[in-house]
Amino acid sequence: MEAIRIEGVTKVFGGTVTALDGLDLEIRAGELFFLLGGSGCGKTTLLRCIAGLETPTSGRIYFGDNDVTEMAPHKREAAMVFQSYALWPHLTVGQNIAFGLEERKVPKKEIKERVAAALEMVQLAGYGERSIDQMSGGQQQRVSLARALVVKPRCLLLDEPLSNLDAQLRVEMRREIRRIVKENGLTGIYVTHDQEEALAMADRMAVLSWGKIGQVGTPEEVYRSPLDSYVAGFIGETNLIVGKVLQIDGATCLVDAGGTILNGRVTSPGWQPAVGDEATVSIRPEVWRLHKDGGDNEISGKITERSYLGQRIEYFVETKVGSQQVVEMNPHVIHEPGDEVLLHAKIGDVVVLRK
Repeated sequence: MEAIRIEGVTKVFGGTVTALDGLDLEIRAGELFFLLGGSGCGKTTLLRCIAGLETPTSGRIYFGDNDVTEMAPHKREAAMVFQSYALWPHLTVGQNIAFGLEERKVPKKEIKERVAAALEMVQLAGYGERSIDQMSGGQQQRVSLARALVVKPRCLLLDEPLSNLDAQLRVEMRREIRRIVKENGLTGIYVTHDQEEALAMADRMAVLSWGKIGQVGTPEEVYRSPLDSYVAGFIGETNLIVGKVLQIDGATCLVDAGGTILNGRVTSPGWQPAVGDEATVSIRPEVWRLHKDGGDNEISGKITERSYLGQRIEYFVETKVGSQQVVEMNPHVIHEPGDEVLLHAKIGDVVVLRK
């Protein structure tokens, strides 16, 4: 396993388009680290720079203590798994997996042993003689993983590897990829725009926006304590309410949203709110409570929409601060559109952010 360090990396395309803007990032040895963000945020460009498929315009990239910024991709001992699988259709499963070893002039006997071991790792033992077109999408992705693992990389780079799979296969492959990274002691870097995938799999993650890093942390840290409204809105669903700071009391803050007073906690260490500052309040749908008895951050409203989703019900409630998305897990009472309700949320579940 290998720690990876990014120091001041900038990547400019065509002299005008800045894809990465002075990024600093440290990925710990042995962790499964996610890069995520919307289209054009720079996550794939950063992965390609780490892989050696792109060269930074400025800045340095280190694998452990080794500066690999100018090093050829095949010398970095990093294996990449692509969204498209990139398998050779005219070769068998075993031949696809063996390709990298043959390029490295590994002896035939060792190739056979390592291919068999790689197939075992991805739970495809005995599939070596099959043609690629006989394999399902999930099996092809496992072959792609086996091909990456067979060269015994120091780190595994994955570029949206599950985006072409259906929902059930994606869930199954999440567990498999995490298992493979951990059992083989790899440092894994995984690019995705799928927030649920990142929350379910990552040890830590970085949220990128316009070539900059918005936040780095564990899934729980990023979800429960976002540093700005972009991160709050990108990682999971949230209700964003704009207002002005009314009062500060230690780590909590009162915000006046057009006459509705909301009380929450400040999570950004770089922002000290002052009375009168504009602020954004983030309230996750699942932290709103629908009860007759009130509580903190109480708002009345009327249900406009209801979606029954089995173990949970999703409501939209029209309030003085706008439409609020509310998710009730295993509800004992099912409300109907038109019902008047009272929303409230605990202070610790409400996040106050700089606007």
